[in-house]
Amino acid sequence: MNTISINFRAALVSCLILVFFLGAWQLSSQGPSIGAATKAGATAEEIEYQKMMGKDPGASKSTGFPPPAEVAKAVIKQLSNPFYDNGPNDKGIGIQLAHSLGRVGLGFALAVLVALPLGFLIGMSPLMQKAFDPFIQVLKPISPLAWMPLALYTLKDSSISGIFVIFICSVWPMLINTAFGVASVKREWLNVANTLEVNPLRKAFLVILPAAAPTIVTGMRISMGIAWLVIVAAEMLVGGTGIGYFVWNEWNNLSLVNVIFAVLVIGVVGMLLDMEFSKLQKGVSYVE
Repeated sequence: MNTISINFRAALVSCLILVFFLGAWQLSSQGPSIGAATKAGATAEEIEYQKMMGKDPGASKSTGFPPPAEVAKAVIKQLSNPFYDNGPNDKGIGIQLAHSLGRVGLGFALAVLVALPLGFLIGMSPLMQKAFDPFIQVLKPISPLAWMPLALYTLKDSSISGIFVIFICSVWPMLINTAFGVASVKREWLNVANTLEVNPLRKAFLVILPAAAPTIVTGMRISMGIAWLVIVAAEMLVGGTGIGYFVWNEWNNLSLVNVIFAVLVIGVVGMLLDMEFSKLQKGVSYVE
């Protein structure tokens, strides 16, 4: 009952914060009346720019930043037909998200295939840990986007380059957390496995992996968060398709409502991805 009460109060506080945020947003999008005087004093270029921003210079009281109601209309419009395809620069948000999630999924899967076995090797062998540590410490701080020019030059394909960047940014948190989790397995459990003469492969899967699983999944969760963050910036650079390109293209079209809509979509998808890994993390955790 106490948990239900806490959840209810937390939901109530969240709703109040949302109402306050929407109210502040609505107030910030309003300004003093512009009227015909402003229209008369503005140049033709300024009037055209204001109209492109969705603002009527002759009658609007808006500051030019779209209010929540306009963004809500854009959300309804975009979600009503998310998979339309009218050409290279005009695709629905569903298609853009599919491309982004595909790149993130493939890059993340490649990182898993590399980080987990290598993390096991480093965690189980002090020699390998010392040997790999200098390379990890040098490569880990490099921004993933710094690899983009080299990837584009080498791979000659923007989509594959985006996958490579996701791989690079995803591999380090998984590798480090896997190595740490494997190295932190209780010695007593390993000694019991050695006493029972369990072969190394069975020991890795039946003893070490279950014990290190919470730490490994934590690394995967961090990697997914970084990957989803990086793909947006990468797609802004390389263009083509994807949610990042959608944001950049809508900004070039001076459609702030669609930019805000895309930002909301990015946040919601990121939250859903994190929630899935949170469930997985709880599933592999144990209480001693």
